[in-house]
Amino acid sequence: MAGLIIFLIIMPIVSILIWRYKKPAVTTVVLPGNYRELLNENVYYYNQLTDADKQLFENRVKDLLSYVKIHGVHTEITDLDKLLVASSAVIPAFGFDWHYYNLTDVLLYADHFNSDEFSVTGKDRNIMGMVGTGAMQRMMILSLPALRQGFENEISRNNTGIHEFVHLLDKADGDTDGIPEELLHKQYTIPWINYMSEEIEEMKKGNSDINIYGITNKAEFFAVASEYFFGSPDRFQKNHPELFDMMTKIFRQQPKGNRS
Repeated sequence: MAGLIIFLIIMPIVSILIWRYKKPAVTTVVLPGNYRELLNENVYYYNQLTDADKQLFENRVKDLLSYVKIHGVHTEITDLDKLLVASSAVIPAFGFDWHYYNLTDVLLYADHFNSDEFSVTGKDRNIMGMVGTGAMQRMMILSLPALRQGFENEISRNNTGIHEFVHLLDKADGDTDGIPEELLHKQYTIPWINYMSEEIEEMKKGNSDINIYGITNKAEFFAVASEYFFGSPDRFQKNHPELFDMMTKIFRQQPKGNRS
């Protein structure tokens, strides 16, 4: 029985991999007729942009969806879900022209899952998102409820979609280590490492409001700090001014303030 369950879980992933090898890498994207309304109502970052930047954001969304395919695994997904995935990718890269060459597919699961069998039932279902490795290289898995929850609160410091796409930006230089060498000018590398190390020590002492998961390693620190940076920039700047200044250099943008 256990073997059958694993087979039923893995088969959709295998099918998607086979399908991707048969399909062209880039397709023409037609966004839903109400996409601007959906973005305005559900993506606070987009809502705060100027009209010109909104147009740029929309173009980046279309571009992302032209080469990254989004699949619901044993769950129905909506146009909004696809827009939220694309927005998660566009937001951290909005300050520069970026192509996620290390991603072709995003799988949306019905709930949190475990890392061994990607099961959404049973024990140890504590994974909300992950970037694939090995046989699942160039794939991302996200919990659909976690993706949606990240955009429900305009001042949320938690956003699973942004978290995972920041990992991809970090990984672009070959190492997921919290030091995005493709984005960070060399003169800022040592200061950035020092800021991360100092803040992680403060987190261990209970003296920081950054998600404690960031003490896992520097890659996770970079990802959770980025969630905070984009989700509640006013509060992040107030509580962590040096980190905030450094992250404006990494992402080449300063997110619009909000009611924090």
